[in-house]
Amino acid sequence: MTYNELLQPVRIGDWRLRTRIAMAPMTRGFADDATGAVNENIAAYYRKRAEDGIGLIITEGITPSPLGKGTFGVPGLYAKEQANSWRGVTEAVHDAGGTIIAQLWHVGRLTHPDLIGGRAPQAPSALQAEGLVHRLRKPFAMPSAMTADEIRQVVWDYERAARYAVEAGFDGVEIHGAHGYLIDQFASTSTNSRADRYGGSRSNRLRLMKEALEAVGGAVGMERVILRFSELKDDQPGFRWEEPEAEIEAFVDAFREVGLRVIHPSTNSFAQPIAGGRKFHELVRQRWDGAIIGVGGLTADAADEAIRAGIIDLAAFGRPLLANPDFAARLRGGQPLVAYEPSVHLKTLT
Repeated sequence: MTYNELLQPVRIGDWRLRTRIAMAPMTRGFADDATGAVNENIAAYYRKRAEDGIGLIITEGITPSPLGKGTFGVPGLYAKEQANSWRGVTEAVHDAGGTIIAQLWHVGRLTHPDLIGGRAPQAPSALQAEGLVHRLRKPFAMPSAMTADEIRQVVWDYERAARYAVEAGFDGVEIHGAHGYLIDQFASTSTNSRADRYGGSRSNRLRLMKEALEAVGGAVGMERVILRFSELKDDQPGFRWEEPEAEIEAFVDAFREVGLRVIHPSTNSFAQPIAGGRKFHELVRQRWDGAIIGVGGLTADAADEAIRAGIIDLAAFGRPLLANPDFAARLRGGQPLVAYEPSVHLKTLT
């Protein structure tokens, strides 16, 4: 297959991308655990993908707050030294002709005091998650319900991180509002039992997301902001929306209200229908005329077809890009891809 769509350049907002391939955000855990700073090995890792011709590189999740850290080795963007360390990464990517954005990731209740300075995790409500913290292997701790002041602080944390991202040379910011993390915890009735303006109705439950988007958009320009959302919860594998179309409608309405232009609907299976025989990205496309990033176990063939059909504008790949730093070159040359092996590719930064 020639991948005529996937390998074509495209302009999305302010970004002129060499291909429609995006590098999906993937937690690596190679930052300095004490400082949250990154190093030259991480710069080389991202540079390789830029040299390959990946259109849009979305970083691993970067915490905007010391309280947002969900495992060991997570990088940060809440301190000047962290922003300074990221400049080496952005310069390496730009030198290779690439475009890179910072994903801001606050895990909310999905953490433990051992990772966040002895503090209780933050969450919309004092509801404890089931399961074990990634790598720490201790049960998720009971969170404290955030006060109004703490909510205002976390919105400011997102804005500060976005400003640091600009200082560090990033081309934009993605807010992680999916997978059962803090913003998604506010959005879902399974984790939000508040009775104030941040709970109850769908509009109220999406208020934190909108406030974070407005704050980040004000810092970097809304044309350079992406929001990732999903019905999936990392700690609730069986969770599904009771009314998928109504939920998607509410999200899309909120995106329009704040002037968002690029969204990243996230699912584990791009091909899996979620309502009325329709797939998640198809349902989103019916309601959204802005740019859409597709993700969810996509093959290059399926991605090219979805772009050609107008369902998505960019296709994000995760594990294939860990195993194949030369992913785009292999597609161009008709070469087979190296199979992803967790025991190899999760433990090395190549």
